[in-house]
Amino acid sequence: MSTVRWTEDHTTRSARWRSENAAPVPGRVVVADDRMKADTAYRLAREGTALLWRGDYHNGRQLLRAMGRRAGDGPAGDFEQHRQARGRRARVLGKLLVLLEDDHSLSLRRAPDVRLACTQAYGPPHEPVVVALSELLGVLGAHQWRVKGVPVPALDARVHPHYGVFSPVRGEYVDLVAQAPLPGLGTAFDLGTGTGVLAAVLARRGFERVVATDISPRALDCARENVRRLGLDGRVEIVGPALYPEGRADLVVCNPPWLPARPSSALEQGVYDEDGAMLRGFLEGLPARLRPGGEGWLVLSDLAEHLGLRTRRELLEAFTAAGLRVVDRIDTVPRHPRARDTADPLHAARQAEVTSLWRLSTWSSSSTSPAGPGR
Repeated sequence: MSTVRWTEDHTTRSARWRSENAAPVPGRVVVADDRMKADTAYRLAREGTALLWRGDYHNGRQLLRAMGRRAGDGPAGDFEQHRQARGRRARVLGKLLVLLEDDHSLSLRRAPDVRLACTQAYGPPHEPVVVALSELLGVLGAHQWRVKGVPVPALDARVHPHYGVFSPVRGEYVDLVAQAPLPGLGTAFDLGTGTGVLAAVLARRGFERVVATDISPRALDCARENVRRLGLDGRVEIVGPALYPEGRADLVVCNPPWLPARPSSALEQGVYDEDGAMLRGFLEGLPARLRPGGEGWLVLSDLAEHLGLRTRRELLEAFTAAGLRVVDRIDTVPRHPRARDTADPLHAARQAEVTSLWRLSTWSSSSTSPAGPGR
């Protein structure tokens, strides 16, 4: 971590800089309080000046919202322009900073106790750190998800996501895995397990052994905790960081990030998969990891197709190139609120979105044409 320096009460002060988005250390920092107007704050932030907030906590949140309204969300329909606008917006909002003391406490009027949430996200405190207020709010929101959990009807239980781990709030993909016909009940692999929700669903469906993987240490810790909560730690093994575990399986499930675009931070890796690397790794490695008669289940939204990031033909060609055929495809439509939000710049694509479970097997299992169910 780099060091942030600023002048306060005629004294030069410093603290470590922390950014989960890998934002550069602010070069110029001024102290701001309740007297700061939103227009002034937005102008300074756009010019590259960071604002260390020393006013009331709730007033700081209001100022952040006001800056966000001025930044906007970018044009509707165009994904690249939308992402660029969102990136600029995030950089501007990331200029409003707060200081966490050496015990992770926040010394602002009416500030909540953020120590546990910050410890869960960042680890034990060692020294004062400066973070963006927008990031801190994300940490606090993640803490609430972790405490309350996310209801998963397929498990009749809650799953508790950790900070930086993709939350299973979009339940349609979980329901697909919970309802698709099984090729057998021996061993299953869950690649990119995240919270461990799909591994838990597979164990509850009767698999004798489930091995779940992830490349994120946060996800591995999260999955292990959820598996213990659900009483499945005797049947579900969490391993990694890796894509594939050792051995072969009757079923290999993969729900990769749905958009083949470059993530701007580690927190976006659950949504963006640069150049479709995880998707390709799953497909190319699948034939060697399936037992005879086994299947690979690819759970994938077609949102990338509606946004012009990938075509259906490219996806089908990737199946063929990997030596795989399509046994079946089970479709569902999204139920999340954003699909109905007409104010969303990407509303047209989200409204048309379909999430599919592609049942894949090797050509040696059958002579069925790969073009049939995939069309």
